[in-house]
Amino acid sequence: MAEKLPMLALSPTMEEGTIISWKKKEGEKVEMGEVICEVETDKAAMEYESPASGVLLKILVPEGKTARVGEPIAILGEEGETLDLETEEQPKVEAQPAEVEGASKSSIEKTPEKAEKAHETTVEEQSKRLKISPLAKKLAEEHGIDVSKIKGSGPGGRIIKRDIEAAISSTTLTPPAGIIKPAIASAETSEIQEIPITQKRKIIAKRLSESKFSAPHYYLRTKVIVDELMKTRRILEEETGMKISFNAFLIKLVAEALKKHPRINASWGEDKILLYKRIDIGLAVAQEDGLITPVVRDCGSKGILKISEELKDLIERARQGRLNPEEYTGATFTISNLGMFDIEEFTAIINPPASAILAVGKIHDEPIVEDGEIHIHLVIRLTLSCDHRVIDGAVGAAFLQDLKRMIEMPLRTLL
Repeated sequence: MAEKLPMLALSPTMEEGTIISWKKKEGEKVEMGEVICEVETDKAAMEYESPASGVLLKILVPEGKTARVGEPIAILGEEGETLDLETEEQPKVEAQPAEVEGASKSSIEKTPEKAEKAHETTVEEQSKRLKISPLAKKLAEEHGIDVSKIKGSGPGGRIIKRDIEAAISSTTLTPPAGIIKPAIASAETSEIQEIPITQKRKIIAKRLSESKFSAPHYYLRTKVIVDELMKTRRILEEETGMKISFNAFLIKLVAEALKKHPRINASWGEDKILLYKRIDIGLAVAQEDGLITPVVRDCGSKGILKISEELKDLIERARQGRLNPEEYTGATFTISNLGMFDIEEFTAIINPPASAILAVGKIHDEPIVEDGEIHIHLVIRLTLSCDHRVIDGAVGAAFLQDLKRMIEMPLRTLL
C-alpha cells in the first residue's frame, strides 16, 4: 500500500529542508535504509534514508524546492501500484487538540476583558466567512492573527495550521517599531546581483534575529595580557610534540571559569532558569555559505590535550560539512574568535539556547604602563555578550574578571 514519506527533522533545530538532489527516480526500486535523496538542513547537507522497501511511485518535492518538517516529499508503494494523485496529494484535515491548560487564563490576564471579547468576535466572524480548520482558528485566536489577510494552502484555499504558523513566524521576526528597513538602490543607478538564500542562511537569520530581538543583550569588555599563556603553550607543545591551538586553551580556561560561575552556563526558560551541570562549549567556525558551531562536550572534565585533539577533528569536519547534528547543537556557552582576520575587538550575538557568548580579538603587541614604566605585552581584547534575563551585570563582570586572571596566570589553573 502506498505511503507518503515526510520531510524528517534531520537536525534538532530543523524546521524545513531543501531537496538538493534525488538519488532515485520515479519507478525505481528502493531498499529500506537506502539513500533516496540529499537534503539541505539548517546546518549541513544530510542523506535521507528510506524507512521502508518498495518503489518510488511519485516525487512530490522536486530538486531545489523546500518542504516543512512533516510535509510529504514522495510516495513509496508496491511495484505496479497506481495512484489517485488528486486524493493522495490532499493535505490531511487536522484534528483539534485538547486545550492547553492555563493558555486561555494567561491570555485573559494579559489582555483587558473587553478587548479580548472584541478580538474573539472578530476571529469568529472571519472564520464564518473563510474556510479555516478548527486548529488553525484556535492558533490564530491565541496569537492575535488576522486570518482575513492569510491565503490558505489547504484544499479549496482552506486555512490550515501551517498557514497560521507561517504568519506567527513572520510576526515574530518583524523588527520593533521605529526600525526602518534599508532602502534598495534603484536598478537605474546600480547593478544588482541576486544571491539565492540557502536554507542554512534562512535559519541563521531567523535564529539570530530572534536572539537579538528577544534576549536583552549587554556587553562587558576587558583587555587581557597573554604573555604567560603563549609561553605555556610553547612549553606544552615542546614537551608533547603536539600542536595545541590557542582556541583549545580558551575553551579549557573558559570551562574552568564556568565552574566557578555556574549562572553563566545557563538558559532562559520563560518560567524558570535552566542551569546546566555539564559544560558544552561551541566554537563558531566560518563556512562558505554561513557559519557552524561545533561543540566540545563536557569540557570541564577534559584536559587541554584532549580538548585540542577533539577540536581539531570537529573543525576539519565542520569545514567539509560532515558534522552530525549532535556535534553542532546544544552548546551551553559559545566562543567566537575573529583574531585571524586582524580584528582587535567586536561584539557577538548570543547563540540560543546559551545565555552568553565570548568574542575574542587578535593577539597583538600593546604598550602598557606598569609602575610608571612602559612595557610591551601581547594582548587580546575580550567582549562578553550576556542575556540580562539570566545574567546580571555583576555576575557577568565577576566571570570575566576570573577568566582574565586565569588567562594571565594559566599555570595556576592548568596544573
